[in-house]
Amino acid sequence: MPFDSQPTLTGPLVGVRPLRASDEAALFAVASDPLIWAQHPAHRHEPEVFRAFFQESLASGGALLVEEAQTRRVIGSSRFHAYDEAQSEVEIGWTFLARSHWGGLYNGELKRIMLDHAFHFVRSVVFHVSPMNIRSQRAVLKIGGVREPERDSPGRLCFRIRIDRTVS
Repeated sequence: MPFDSQPTLTGPLVGVRPLRASDEAALFAVASDPLIWAQHPAHRHEPEVFRAFFQESLASGGALLVEEAQTRRVIGSSRFHAYDEAQSEVEIGWTFLARSHWGGLYNGELKRIMLDHAFHFVRSVVFHVSPMNIRSQRAVLKIGGVREPERDSPGRLCFRIRIDRTVS
């Protein structure tokens, strides 16, 4: 069964659905907060930088819009990427949430529903996290991630954090 990289998933707090071109303005309203990107190398709060990120997200085929489950208000985005059938793994990344939804509950549920979906198809999920992004590192380690040496990514400055199906 091929990996479904753009599912519609719902939990009690968050829902995700495939990102659409019509989502750009609502997602930029969230991304325009410079404090979201304080530990990130890209300044996606700047309109030109966000536009390039958004277009690349659409082209990826795995981008998801994150909404509050009850109100359907846009609160961020995430993405499935680099599905590798032979390695039985997929990457989750490019995740950001509105600061009003920081603190663990929303991000934890987002990761849980994405991991649950992924583990129907793969044994491992990988997160690539910038060494500067302490907040994201902590979030992934908190849900069972294990940091491992970077593999097959020469020149890519990041930590590779893996979660195996038996851990989650």
